[in-house]
Amino acid sequence: MGVQRRNFIAATAILPTGLLFGSNAQAADTAPSDADIGFCQDMSIHHLQALVMCQRVLGRDTGDAVQAAAAEVLQNQAMEVGQMRAWLTDWGASTVPPTTVMAWMGANQGTGMSLANMPGYASDEQLLELSLANGIDRGRRWLELMRAHHVGGVMMATQAVNLCSSTKVIRLAKQQVSTQSFEIEQYDLLLTGRYA
Repeated sequence: MGVQRRNFIAATAILPTGLLFGSNAQAADTAPSDADIGFCQDMSIHHLQALVMCQRVLGRDTGDAVQAAAAEVLQNQAMEVGQMRAWLTDWGASTVPPTTVMAWMGANQGTGMSLANMPGYASDEQLLELSLANGIDRGRRWLELMRAHHVGGVMMATQAVNLCSSTKVIRLAKQQVSTQSFEIEQYDLLLTGRYA
């Protein structure tokens, strides 16, 4: 991690969240739409699974590249979960993990789908496979699962940019599209290199 990146992380760690993401007054948002609430609920549970996957590789002998990538995802997505849950609380919306997802974006004619069918959401079997793998094989499996996870996340965040009404939610969704698209490119390089 470069010096500038470390300094940025250190600086943002002490800033109030309103300066990082915009307070309600700064964002001038009115009441959130169903899309704002649905996206924050769904992306929170999606992110939480990413954190579980990171915890299953960090501190293991998966190679430095996967250790660095998992630490980055863990840090970024844990912060985003906290932000989205804070917004949901401010809006009086539930932070309980949903069992039906993506209705806000019109999936299945607006009825949504089960959490297990959410794009990029790993199955219990895939998570077990990740846990049982060793060394570079575990690193490769993490890259494969996290790549698929990010593809699903980018799709959902792209829809949020188009459907949400809250400026702070749209700003976060755009950031997620950019960050996760870049990470997908990095995973592809690793999967065709050391982890092939």
